[in-house]
Amino acid sequence: MSPEQAARPLGVAAVGYAFMGKAHSQAWRNVGSYFDVPAVEQRVLVGRDPEAVAEAAARYGWAESATDWREVIGRDDVDIVDICAPGWLHAEIAIAALEAGKHVLVEKPLSNTLAESEAMVAAARDARARGVQSMVGFNYRRVPALAYGRQLIADGRLGAVREVRAAYLQDWLADADSPMTWRLRRETAGSGALGDIASHAIDQVQYLLGDTVTEASGRLHTFVGQRPGPSGALEEVTVDDAAWATLALAGGAVASVEASRVAT
Repeated sequence: MSPEQAARPLGVAAVGYAFMGKAHSQAWRNVGSYFDVPAVEQRVLVGRDPEAVAEAAARYGWAESATDWREVIGRDDVDIVDICAPGWLHAEIAIAALEAGKHVLVEKPLSNTLAESEAMVAAARDARARGVQSMVGFNYRRVPALAYGRQLIADGRLGAVREVRAAYLQDWLADADSPMTWRLRRETAGSGALGDIASHAIDQVQYLLGDTVTEASGRLHTFVGQRPGPSGALEEVTVDDAAWATLALAGGAVASVEASRVAT
């Protein structure tokens, strides 16, 4: 970062303005009121629909909107790229942003394929050697109770942790008539409950214990195989509704993880 850049607020560009884009927008707008962080400015919100993204930018506090993320990451007034787009877009945007020298925050799941994720990790490591930072949006690490739990474990105040049970249960797809969305198609979402919410639970296991998973076994299941599309016709669900995993950690602990989007 040049001296001129260091002297001004960090410029943020966000890609995506739906559920997570809205949440991240609120966070950028309010973070300075609650935490001692460098000053930031919400420079530009990026989306595909010009009218919709312009309306979202005005509502969520962004200075402007754009439809071409490639042009945005080339701007000198953008220092941070926040990726809230669907998973199939993560790798291309993140790698390009890192190569352009932008700090990157990317939502989970990291990407839709192992190959894309490995390419992203390689790009992040190369960028870090140049002083460019990146991270995945595992926001539950910032929950005070969980951060305190990690400290208790690290201090040995809970003794040796041998077993961990983690569950992340949602009900938004419990109704079999809930409509089809991109989150239920493998080609767009990559995975279902596993990547969407089990990723949080697995990260919490590793974060709380300060440990790393070395072995994993699991099962995925789709309880509702078809859901109504926009026309009313049934469409195939190609991702999992629920996921279960047994994890062995390097320090000797064993964890069981359950995640569901059809829990009641």
